[in-house]
Amino acid sequence: MDSNRANMYMRNAVMTASPAELVLMLYDGAIRFCNMAIMAMEKKDIEGAHNNIRKAENIITELRGSLDRKYPVWEDFERVYEYIYRRLVEANMQKDPEIVEDALKYIREMRDTWKEVMRLNKVGQK
Repeated sequence: MDSNRANMYMRNAVMTASPAELVLMLYDGAIRFCNMAIMAMEKKDIEGAHNNIRKAENIITELRGSLDRKYPVWEDFERVYEYIYRRLVEANMQKDPEIVEDALKYIREMRDTWKEVMRLNKVGQK
């Protein structure tokens, strides 16, 4: 029952979020999945590590696909996303938590930058 409530809450949060808030949710999800992959690696849970890294990779792919190419800065974001994605693939192949930590550092940086942009523009505030 609690699981159903949590799912309903998440579904409602996504449905009512602004586009800026959705991007923030994606960053938070990528961070969560990277942390779960690291924990799985520590437990020698190869499948769990693989599945969580793949989820983080999918989020980075989604973020890359959503870049607005009308702004010159999109190329900088593309390069960072490309680097993060490559590191996640490498981490998955090697099952190396240090490589995941490297990717995580950049994901957190991107998330913090996004939060600051939202704050400065007062986007998504109700």
